[in-house]
Amino acid sequence: MIKQQFSDLGLAETLQRALIERNHKTPTPIQARGIPEVLAGRDVLAIAQTGTGKTAAFALPILHQLAGVKTGGRGRAPRALVLAPTRELVIQLAGEFRAYGVHLRLQLAVIFGGVGQGPQVDTLARGVDILVATPGRLLDLMGQRRVNLGRVGHFVLDEADRMLDMGFVPDVRRILAALPTVRQSLMFSATMPPEVARLTSDFLRDPVRVGVTPQATPVERIRQSVFHVPTAGKRRLLTEILDDPALSRVLVFARTKHGADRLATQLEQSGVAAEAIHGNKSQGGRQQALERFRRGEARVLVATDIAARGIDVDDISHVINYELPDTPESYVHRIGRTARAGADGIAYSFCDAGEQNSLGQIERLIRQELTVIGNGPAPAPRPAQRPARRYGNGPRHRRLGRVKPRPVLA
Repeated sequence: MIKQQFSDLGLAETLQRALIERNHKTPTPIQARGIPEVLAGRDVLAIAQTGTGKTAAFALPILHQLAGVKTGGRGRAPRALVLAPTRELVIQLAGEFRAYGVHLRLQLAVIFGGVGQGPQVDTLARGVDILVATPGRLLDLMGQRRVNLGRVGHFVLDEADRMLDMGFVPDVRRILAALPTVRQSLMFSATMPPEVARLTSDFLRDPVRVGVTPQATPVERIRQSVFHVPTAGKRRLLTEILDDPALSRVLVFARTKHGADRLATQLEQSGVAAEAIHGNKSQGGRQQALERFRRGEARVLVATDIAARGIDVDDISHVINYELPDTPESYVHRIGRTARAGADGIAYSFCDAGEQNSLGQIERLIRQELTVIGNGPAPAPRPAQRPARRYGNGPRHRRLGRVKPRPVLA
């Protein structure tokens, strides 16, 4: 039976206080189903999209279990490890752990690349209980013997499918090899492609599968539409759409870093406050752009797929796929940035002639056709019929060339 209140889940009083202070009373389905399983010590495989409350589904029970065990002093090794694919997501996850554990005396370290490692190494040296990290920087510090994973009893792999998309699965396997054999392992993923399924079978032991939405199906509260528009007409269409004040906080997806920068600059020139976020920006620049968007100082945030995975901003009214993603699963992740916390959302996609195949793959994955706004795509031109060749006044010959007359034998 699914519990209806956090108070029914058996969490520590200190966590209950933090939940009350955050005005969190009723768990989401992934929390109500997942928390009891994690508290029971089971390995868990959770199929859950962004915006379903999945972070609390593992953060709360891990904090509960760590709070009940005495820790060592300076230099203690982490007892919980959380891996996530991007810097933004790592920062977001660490913020949630801190907020829920505000009344606990647990130390947390955040490890990611793009910044100097000095402060991160100093934090590790002082001793930590919870380590939240991206794979690349963590492997670097492991190679330098700056971090010891020998005491990890709780391991979380968040957004496993995105780890696959970004090529991190080999790094994840190397990190897994350094963990104790006896541990609790949790995997969260929005989709379950074959390689992620193989990873699951390799490191989860008799896992409980928890799913709160059909695999790779966007939340039903999102209205999804498509504009068929030539590439050259996309910028003008975006500007026209943004004339509507109902598009109050808009996340626009571009395929490349250069394209994201260029589009944000063009929007600024047309009078729309916009920021760009992508992997080439410094960590400080990315955080500044995200904060301007979160505070409403920038109405539009133009992002690439990799940078956007860690974006956690409330009240995004619209997601616009200025360019369709290379994989249909990325479409699901993109539009999941809206319709969060029970709100409705709208997703627009711009599709040019070269993206028709990508659109078809998306519609097959989500098992529905996007609503077409405006005119549909023009039918593909049929190849011109090449007239048959004739030679003189004789009979019609094959296209391969003139057939030579056979000699007449005497």
